[in-house]
Amino acid sequence: MIKIAILGYGTIGSGVVEVLHTNRDSIAKRAGDGIEVKYILDLRDFPGDPMEDKVVHDYEIIANDPEIQVVVEAMGGVEPAYTFVKRALLSGKNVTTSNKALVAKHGAELIAIARKQSVNFLFEASVGGGIPIIRPLNSSLTADEIEEITGILNGTTNYMLTKMTFEGLEFDNVLKDAQSRGYAEADPTADIEGYDACRKIAILTSLVCGQQVDFEEIPTEGITNISATDMKYAKAMDRVIKLLATSKKTEDGYYAMVAPFMLSQQHPLYSVNDVFNAIFVHGNVLGDAMFYGSGAGKLPTASAVVADIVDIAKHLHKNILISWSSGKMNLVDCKKAKSQFFVRTSEKCEKITEVFGEVEYVEAPGVTGEIGFLTETMTEEAFEQKAGSLGSILQRIRVV
Repeated sequence: MIKIAILGYGTIGSGVVEVLHTNRDSIAKRAGDGIEVKYILDLRDFPGDPMEDKVVHDYEIIANDPEIQVVVEAMGGVEPAYTFVKRALLSGKNVTTSNKALVAKHGAELIAIARKQSVNFLFEASVGGGIPIIRPLNSSLTADEIEEITGILNGTTNYMLTKMTFEGLEFDNVLKDAQSRGYAEADPTADIEGYDACRKIAILTSLVCGQQVDFEEIPTEGITNISATDMKYAKAMDRVIKLLATSKKTEDGYYAMVAPFMLSQQHPLYSVNDVFNAIFVHGNVLGDAMFYGSGAGKLPTASAVVADIVDIAKHLHKNILISWSSGKMNLVDCKKAKSQFFVRTSEKCEKITEVFGEVEYVEAPGVTGEIGFLTETMTEEAFEQKAGSLGSILQRIRVV
């Protein structure tokens, strides 16, 4: 019997317990042994809960119990999660986590400790919730040079943009709706400003390039400036607006960014709606592949955590190699990245032509007092220079 401890009995922690109970027999068969929750660490008590007798309030109980072979970190945040996880690994306990903030900041260090101790630090659920992407990158796609990863990595913002697209609602109204449904937190900053997606693309890029990518160095834009007017223009062009996290390999290295993009109907992420996530991967041998599913939620995320527990059970006392060193990857400046740009401005056509040359004008039903146009493909740097010369810009959205 493999005995585990769960740190945190909130949404994910309780989900792990539920998945282990619901699929107990099939999980035991796949793991090669039964899995038993011995402890649940939480500051709260849970009177009447079936796991009430497993709850402890002192991490030392878990740290000092040699029977615990796997620690499931489901607390969230960097501290005290980092301290607890590092201690667990140093004492020879395996760890799995869904904590993207922890993995993005300390992933390389924790992977190195696990390797030295002949245990495992796994984090499938930290990106894409229930969508398998970490394991495929680490095992199934190792014959490829991954040249691009682009994903819709945040269910909250995707739900909001979907509502704005189909119902013509403004941002503030859609945010309130998302909060009422439990899709957005009371403080939605991490989601709507793109920080959540930024950490996830940092993790994926680190795995692909094998070095530490600092999420704080990734240019990040959220969706707070996207309006119903932008959606009208997108619809007029048969496009949709999605918040994308993207990482691409160039001759000079990798660049990464998070920002809203207008997608054509031919783009593989065009039809990914509501709270669903999807991750597009392009390899130099494989070509294109896409991973799609529930990117968040109690049971989908818990399913990925339990899959890590099963993987750990299959590799007790044997480290699963993950190529992610602490050496820092210096990202290429995104100013060299190329795309088309959709622009809204109050300037006249003559001024637009003077600055941008030939453009494609876009008319949106019901929109007056401004001009919308689509530029030719150019670098971010070139666009910034031209935009400075144009003057009044009401909106700018990249187009792919």
